[in-house]
Amino acid sequence: MRKNLNVIAAYSIMMGLIILVGIFQSWNIALSIFNLCLISAVMTMGANIQWGYAGLINFGIMGYTALGGLAAVLISVDPVQEAWSAGGLNILLSLLLIIGMVLAVRYVLKKYEKSEIRTYIISTIIILGIIIIRFVSEPGIEAIEEVNPAKTGFLGGFGLPIIFSWIVGALFAGGLAFVIGKIALGLRADYLAIATLLISEIVIAIIKHEDWLTRGVKNVIGLKRPAPYEVNLQQTDWFINLVEKFNAGKLNLISDLSERQLALNQFVIEGSSVFVKLCYSGLFLVVVIILLILTQKALYSPWGRMMRAIRDNEEAANAMGKNVVKQHLLIFVLGSAIVGIAGAMLVTQDGLFTPGSYRPMRYTFLIWVMVIVGGSGNNFGAILGGFVVWFLWIEAAPIGLYLVNLSTAGLEDTHFLKIHLIESVPYFRFLMMGLGLLLIMRYRPKGILPEKIEIK
Repeated sequence: MRKNLNVIAAYSIMMGLIILVGIFQSWNIALSIFNLCLISAVMTMGANIQWGYAGLINFGIMGYTALGGLAAVLISVDPVQEAWSAGGLNILLSLLLIIGMVLAVRYVLKKYEKSEIRTYIISTIIILGIIIIRFVSEPGIEAIEEVNPAKTGFLGGFGLPIIFSWIVGALFAGGLAFVIGKIALGLRADYLAIATLLISEIVIAIIKHEDWLTRGVKNVIGLKRPAPYEVNLQQTDWFINLVEKFNAGKLNLISDLSERQLALNQFVIEGSSVFVKLCYSGLFLVVVIILLILTQKALYSPWGRMMRAIRDNEEAANAMGKNVVKQHLLIFVLGSAIVGIAGAMLVTQDGLFTPGSYRPMRYTFLIWVMVIVGGSGNNFGAILGGFVVWFLWIEAAPIGLYLVNLSTAGLEDTHFLKIHLIESVPYFRFLMMGLGLLLIMRYRPKGILPEKIEIK
């Protein structure tokens, strides 16, 4: 009962803070924060499954996030027919050669026992395969990137609703995690963390430099949206009537018809933005709730108890006949797939794909701070951590500016100290994040909502 009260109290405070932002700043800002918090919550659930359930350290979060964004582009963008005609056949043939090379290596691994001869054969297959693939793909890539490079210069996608990319993003991220897990899960602790971080950097580097795939650093804009466009709403009678009824009290105070119409137009513009963000909030909230239900069921299932046993004492679990490697691989894939969903959701909201914005050395650790602050091993805690940290990350500057103005109210606007403090406001984000993390580590070392084992 006490645990439930703590959860309710923590989330009530968090929602109260977001509502205060809506009252004192704007509802557009409040809903933007709320939506980003929901996306962060999905990421933290993925990281929490890996770390909280199994003790696996994955610093490749941004790599899987980028794969989710890649899925959004490949699914929603219409195919560029001219690019496909110019070099599509070369790309398809290259993909077949890659599959053939992988199958050949797999065949050799099964056919021959471990030896120097097997190593030489595999090395020869890989080297020759890379040379042939490069020879086939290079002309096609050049031809594709020359097709109207200012607007396209890539193959495009399938032209499907972008919401399908949330599933495909999970498949992309889960597939990569499977390959990485097969190679790197034999590593432990910091070695595994370093390996996943480096692989994340490689994935992002490929996406940034392969223009034929998603335009590279030239970005992809104007992606299809699951929510209506603000401009279309502003020209729709039912929405205008809805806004007029909602703001009838304010509009009735204006007697001049022209001024009343101008005020109504402004309300419609602001209302359209709020309405679209509410649509995204509904979609994202459904995803968070579904994932929360599934992760909670998994946590208290026999499988969840087995994962915690492996986390707490791997040697004992192995001695009891549990396949530790297999279970680590499974949970690594599941957690990464969830992060891939979050990556697709983020691009869906923004309507653009910017590979340069995926910075593993910065945002990966921000996600881990969310898990630590909220409480690893507790799904409600991981979600709360996403809300708390992201709220502070966005609102640190406004809060810092308010504190500076309050503390320097008696000084002239031209005073050097006041000018210096105002110029330093952008850095308050890091100060508040560091201070908040220190306080959490001092008074709640296991997180705001720490893990509590219950038998259900």
